[in-house]
Formats: sequence, structure tokens, C-alpha cells
Amino acid sequence: MSDLRSSHEEVRLGPGGIPDWLEPMVRFCSRCGGALGFGPIDGEERERLSCSKCGFIFYVNPRLIVTTLPITERGEVMLIRRGIAPGYDRWAQPGGFLEIDESVRDAAVRETLEETGLIVEPGEILGLYSRLQAAVVVVAFEARIVGGAPAVTRESLETRPFAPDAIPWPEIAFETSIRALRDWVARVRPDLPPPDSAAIHRPFGA
Repeated sequence: MSDLRSSHEEVRLGPGGIPDWLEPMVRFCSRCGGALGFGPIDGEERERLSCSKCGFIFYVNPRLIVTTLPITERGEVMLIRRGIAPGYDRWAQPGGFLEIDESVRDAAVRETLEETGLIVEPGEILGLYSRLQAAVVVVAFEARIVGGAPAVTRESLETRPFAPDAIPWPEIAFETSIRALRDWVARVRPDLPPPDSAAIHRPFGA
């Protein structure tokens, strides 16, 4: 069973009831082009965006990011030093957005291969992590490496293994990555102390 985690963060909402950075992208109706307004709607239990012309209700839902923690035969986790923004030059587990025509496991295999050069077999779901301000939910699979070789890719500057007691916590790119790695370390090395809570917060991004 996956472990649901929430960061309990404060989300900066704009007048449209969604994260402020997202509002410029959802000002007009995708059906008729009318202006979207935020307010109460009959039959809905919360205020929502809806079209002033055709009445279409615009539901804004989080995006799903699929990631893996590829584990070596020595029990190390393979991380990438990101070559693109956000999180450029910082460490994270491989992953990316789920495509409309693939399962979460297919996405996990594809993203890991694209970013690391490794072929993995996703196993147990380590956790699900909400990042409200970034409007994402991140699923993290523990994965067995079954082929390929670590490589520099278009999205990574470096791919390398880290033992549970050698994870560079201050250099991890994303809050959800820190939380997933923290849960993995607690599972495989419960004797190790958790990272300093001050290192967990990231101002934005996943």
C-alpha cells in the first residue's frame, strides 16, 4: 500500500481560486472563448471557475508526475543531476509527467530510460506526494535495474549511485524528492537519522 504524504504547505491562490502562477493560463473558456469567473455554482459543493457565456465548469486538477528510485545490487539509489530547469544542477530521482496514452508503470520505465540510460522494473510504490503550490501529485516507485548503463542525457548532467547514508540532502532539487528519499532511507536504514527539516522545504517546483 502506498503512503500518502502531504506537505501541509500554504498555497498562494489568485482570485480564480487556483495557484497564482497558473491563473494566466486559464482565463478563457476552452469551448467558446468566453471569460472564466470564479464563484458559487448550483450543484457544486465549492466555488469553481465557470464560463460567463456557455456555463462550462472548468475543473482545475493536479498533474501526475511518475518517478522511480532505481536501486543497484549494492542497495544504492541512482539519482540524476538535473540538466534542465526546474532544479538545474541539483539532484533528483528520474521522472516526469504521465502521458495520456500510457500506464504509470510504462511512464516510470520510459522516464527512467530517457533520463538515466537505465532500464528498470518498477516494484512497490514507495509513496504518493502532493505538492499543492506546484499543482502536482508525485508517485515514486522503488525499481530494480534490469539493463542499460548510466548515461548523460538531454535532461541530466550526471547519473550516479548514492548509499542511504550519503544522500546529498542540501543539494536535492525538489521537496517531493526529499520526502521520497527520506521514506526510502527510513525503510532500508531505519538506524539513520532523518534529514534536517530545514533542508526539506523548497520555495517552488515539485
